Amino acid sequence: MAEIKLFGHLLNLTELRHLLYVLILLVIPSNIQSQDKTPSEKGVTKIEILNAESWEVNENTDKDLQRLLGNVILKHKEVTMYCDSAYYYKNKNVVNAFSKIHIEQGDTLDLYGDYLFYDGKSEIALVTGNVELIDKETHLFTDKIDYDVKNKIARYNNKGRIINADNTLTSVIGVYYVSESLFHFKDSVKIVNPEYVMTADTMDYNTDTETAFFTGPSELKGDSIYLYCEKGWYDTKNDITSIWKKAMIDNKKQIIHGDSLFFDDKTGFGESFRNVVIEDTTNNLIVKGNYAWYFKQPEKFMVTDMAMFIQVSKGDSTFVHGDTISAITVTDTSSIAYRLMRIYYGCRVFSNNMQAKCDSLSYSFQDSVIRLYKSPVIWSDENQLTSDSMAVFTKNRQTERLELYNSAFITSKIDTIRFNQIKGKNLTGFFKNNEIYKIDIKGNGETIYYLLDGEDIAGIDQTKSANIVVNLDKGKVSEIFQNQSPEGFTDPPEPLVPKELRLPGFNWFDSLRPKQMSDIFKN
Repeated sequence: MAEIKLFGHLLNLTELRHLLYVLILLVIPSNIQSQDKTPSEKGVTKIEILNAESWEVNENTDKDLQRLLGNVILKHKEVTMYCDSAYYYKNKNVVNAFSKIHIEQGDTLDLYGDYLFYDGKSEIALVTGNVELIDKETHLFTDKIDYDVKNKIARYNNKGRIINADNTLTSVIGVYYVSESLFHFKDSVKIVNPEYVMTADTMDYNTDTETAFFTGPSELKGDSIYLYCEKGWYDTKNDITSIWKKAMIDNKKQIIHGDSLFFDDKTGFGESFRNVVIEDTTNNLIVKGNYAWYFKQPEKFMVTDMAMFIQVSKGDSTFVHGDTISAITVTDTSSIAYRLMRIYYGCRVFSNNMQAKCDSLSYSFQDSVIRLYKSPVIWSDENQLTSDSMAVFTKNRQTERLELYNSAFITSKIDTIRFNQIKGKNLTGFFKNNEIYKIDIKGNGETIYYLLDGEDIAGIDQTKSANIVVNLDKGKVSEIFQNQSPEGFTDPPEPLVPKELRLPGFNWFDSLRPKQMSDIFKN
């Protein structure tokens, strides 16, 4: 390697290159300071030389330039600098140092590298080559750092790697505010943790609290969780998340959306506010609302404020609204756990083939049965069904049968004053392709049924029977069979007065029927 002698010592090309760099930086300040006062005259604190094995000044070349060799120690205010060798410009208050650079500031911050340029006037340090900054438990590795000693701000713009606790953070650009223990990262930001990997375009990270703050599109990917947001924070130490702006959490069982989401992984508790959507991808279920809380184990949740439950089906999805939707995990006598969902206060149900209203209902995932309570009404095609309580049995997301308990009543409208009516104690309706095709009535059966000739009424069948079987074709009554000593008569329609054509318990609730999906939110 070529060498040049200066001050009686040989300089290699690396040292010469750094020296020339400093001389160029000092050309303009030198001219300005020649017309002004010296640093000491202006009250600027000078850099002190605490130690050097060799200390040289060439009076003939530059009285301001001092050459320091061997275990060099320099001090400026609260900063102590170590190196193997240095050029010190006393009047300009500048140091150009080489090899084994070590800067100490306070009790916790250490900065290492291969080369240092330090300006005592601006209190800016430029460290390059194998740079490592250590502040308490945080280690920053990069090739070049600009460190503002006075304000305690470190900057890099050519990739950096930070290790803090279990987290390894990387980015192209980074700023570290030492006093606040806060990193600001930009461009290709990544946090690697044993449990997950987090990526973002822009992120802040507090090294004391180990909390990441998202200020742009951000993702977190783990074995059991995926998270996306454009604003929010994540406490990596305590596994607490608060995110908003296109916020989404996928825990491999449910996908949760909301204007803002909060989740504490250690307690398993989460909350979501406004435009909440919980998707159960396993069971093809969706729950919506404007507020929700959630517990991970045992799993349970509650949704309210415009709450809606959706059973997704390619052929005909079912939409249910109630004031509150809740779900809990239940364990039966065989230690088999299953979910039980409840929807209560002002329930409305809509699907293309069936609609309903009731005060409350429950849905068991164990047997796929929907149970309706307190003044329930179901509409299927042109038929209205009422009773004290009901149960809808489903299979493969389609209705298989319907059971009405106590005071079962079926009504269908002929015209403005005439209604077909069938009542009894209990009723079972059978479905095929989500259409009712057969009805069995057990106990105290009664009917008022209009016989039609085309569109004209040919007569009226009024019958009482212990049991009745009704067959339907495309939702219309096609046949009625009375069993066990039926009694009744058939009359022409003219003599009958409309008020006499009502069985006890008759009601017509068509005004309450949800005729389209949005009607489930009407009172």
